[in-house]
Parts: sequence; C-alpha cells; structure tokens
Amino acid sequence: MTREFSAGGVVVRQMRGRWWLAAIEPAGRSAAGGKAVLALPKGLVDPGEKPEETALREVREETGLATTPVTKLGDIKYVYTRSWAGGERVFKVVSFYLLRYQSGELGEIAPEMRIEVGGARWILLNDAPLQLAYKGEREMAAKALEYVTRNPDVKRP
Repeated sequence: MTREFSAGGVVVRQMRGRWWLAAIEPAGRSAAGGKAVLALPKGLVDPGEKPEETALREVREETGLATTPVTKLGDIKYVYTRSWAGGERVFKVVSFYLLRYQSGELGEIAPEMRIEVGGARWILLNDAPLQLAYKGEREMAAKALEYVTRNPDVKRP
C-alpha cells in the first residue's frame, strides 16, 4: 500500500470580536443540492519540506493568506482508493497546524491553483465543526476552537 503525507492549516482570525476560520471550496465539488463543499487548505509534503512549511505554503497558495504558525493540532489518518493508477489503495496522513492570519486578501488565489480551488471564504470558527465537509477536518476545527478559547493571546501578532 502506498503512503502519502500531507499538511494543512486551520487559519484563524479575530474580526468584530469573533473568531473566524479560512475555508476553501475545492474546484469541481459540490454537496447535495449544489451547496458548496467547504474544506481546509492542505497538500502533499514536497521532498525536503517540513510539514509545517507545507501547511504555510498550501495556505498561501489556496487562500492567498500569509500566516504565522501557532501550534500543531494533530494528524488525520485514513485509507482511500485512487480513481486513477488502477484503483490503488493509499494510506494517508495529514498533519494540521493552527495558523494565525497575518496578511493578505482571502480568495486571491493564483490562476494555476484554480484547477484545485474554486474559492475561499471566512466562516465562523464556532460553526466550522458543522460546516466543513470532512469528519477529520471538523475535528481539527473543534481543536482550534478549544485552543483559542483557552489561549486568548493567540490574537496578538
């Protein structure tokens, strides 16, 4: 079984006295009723790259945001079957990091990334565990909410 390692970011920002999370809309995916699928930015760890570096890069590429690392939230592990390569099964580990918004305009996505990302939006962090499409990502959003609740100094640059 092939193994893949990815990393992603749970980007948080405090606006108007509330915590928000940067979510992406993967290109070409929609839920029942045409509703947008919301996910966290993530991608494969490049050779020679540390997972935290991957998370920062993927967030920048998929959302347009520059961020600052806060802490590692955890890993999601699962097996999937590729729809290409003869239906090969893959064991995947995705490491997620809590990242604080630093600068940038959400949704300023490079044209070459539009094949992967259809859009990006801020959603309330309190609602993210219900709005994100994937179970493991909902768990990471819940961990981020718990972290910022227990560590109010996260909002300081």
